[in-house]
Amino acid sequence: MTAPSAPTDRARVRRNANYADYDNATLHAIIDAAWLCNVAFHDGASTHCIPTACWREGGHLYIHGSNGGRLTRLLMKGTQACVTITHLDGLVMARSAFNHSMNYRSAVMYGQFEAVDGDAAKRASMSAFIDKVAPGRQADVRAGSDKEYAATTVMRIALTEAACKVRTGGPHDDADDMHIEAWVGVLPMALTPQAPVPEPGCGVATPAYVAAWRA
Repeated sequence: MTAPSAPTDRARVRRNANYADYDNATLHAIIDAAWLCNVAFHDGASTHCIPTACWREGGHLYIHGSNGGRLTRLLMKGTQACVTITHLDGLVMARSAFNHSMNYRSAVMYGQFEAVDGDAAKRASMSAFIDKVAPGRQADVRAGSDKEYAATTVMRIALTEAACKVRTGGPHDDADDMHIEAWVGVLPMALTPQAPVPEPGCGVATPAYVAAWRA
């Protein structure tokens, strides 16, 4: 498994460096809690930032796309990419407007994507993705066809050049503001699973992984 070493110059956190975290476990936890990432790249004429589904296997972050898509075509040329993930955990209310903040967990990853070669490896990675979406789901559905896999590129980027920032806790008020009579504290935020909604006409008994979705 790869692991981030000392941060490179472009990965080093400069603003609020006290929130920086270069630990491998922190990086993996942020990725594993996400279903989406944003991939930024330059195509030679302009800059793009594309949201896409993601998952992690070992020391790599994985995405997939259509062979003919711009994202796939550019990344497979060796284009440098920057991948970001952010989880918003709360809005921090301070006594001063300029001391308001947010609690969050974020990760920024740099590097070049590579294709996952070989039919068996591609199928294994896509199975891992489906089981991340809902553990146990892969066994219930039709596997991808040869045609579908032939039209799809599975890509991965090594997690060797990355940085995380994590903020927790309450506001950091200035001493001169402590007399201000304003409500202070944290407004927590969370992504919360809701009750599953079966498609009309679905006569299949609710599987365990669906019943456990809200847990």
